[in-house]
Amino acid sequence: MTDGPGSGMGGDYREFFVTSADDLRLFARDYGPRDGQGLPVVCLPGLTRTSEDFHDLAVVLSGGGRRVLALDLRGRGRSARDPDPSHYDVRVEAGDTLQVLAAAGIEKAVIVGTSRGGLIAMALAAFRPALLAGVVLNDVGPVLEKKGLARIRSYVGKLPTPRTIAEAGQVLKTLSDGQFPQFTDAQWEKQARGTWREEDGRLVLDYDPGLMKSLEAVDLEGPLPDLWPLFEALAPIPTLAIRGGTSDLLTDETLQEMRARHPGLDVLTVPDQGHAPPIEGELIRAVETLIEKAEIAQASAPRGGADVAEPAAGL
Repeated sequence: MTDGPGSGMGGDYREFFVTSADDLRLFARDYGPRDGQGLPVVCLPGLTRTSEDFHDLAVVLSGGGRRVLALDLRGRGRSARDPDPSHYDVRVEAGDTLQVLAAAGIEKAVIVGTSRGGLIAMALAAFRPALLAGVVLNDVGPVLEKKGLARIRSYVGKLPTPRTIAEAGQVLKTLSDGQFPQFTDAQWEKQARGTWREEDGRLVLDYDPGLMKSLEAVDLEGPLPDLWPLFEALAPIPTLAIRGGTSDLLTDETLQEMRARHPGLDVLTVPDQGHAPPIEGELIRAVETLIEKAEIAQASAPRGGADVAEPAAGL
């Protein structure tokens, strides 16, 4: 493990590096004091996204003295790319997450997972429940709509090379304007900064195009893996489910079934946003409320809790 100072837009963080079980270098942003007040928060991004997506949330939470760790999953951002694309798998990435948390000395945390990150959170609930004090699932659930998967598969690893961030923002707007009809150009450019990075004076994708192979392996003509057992492992854990009102990956029908199977589930739908809503503004306040709920539950919970067997393969 190595770490050092880093800086983000509007706040500071430590650069945190860990070696995975198969010798890949993994990166995380480490905000706030290591011995911060209250439960630490661990942020897991979407399929092709990075720790940058959680910067606004991390600055707010760490400003109150809380430790926040935001990960770049393998093959994304500053984490190393895997020479074997088959390792871009939820089970492997859950193992990476555990490796990072062990190195960081985090034994109990609130997990905030966007899309793919939410799948990892559900996997952790199934085979490492003692780790989780609370969970935020951002626009993801146990049923993944094939329409949304097909849309994502249509562009992962296939985006053009823009000349400027402004042009990059327009590329994303063209692809996803229907998902976020109210986004401004500035918001699209902010999303672009989490998709491309500058390298040798030009913009390049900030993720391994090999991630597309994990999507290509999904048979959209056949049944998808049953993820309900993973979600149901969250039943004793304070959980917030966020859905973009125009999302094509998480339907309102699935959200209501999630609420039926997890009676304590908090639900928030964000109008005029799709997959996946940025965690900013009112969503930061909703996450803060979930953390408070988790801390109350943690204070009254008996000590202990055994881990259980690793779940079957997911997406």
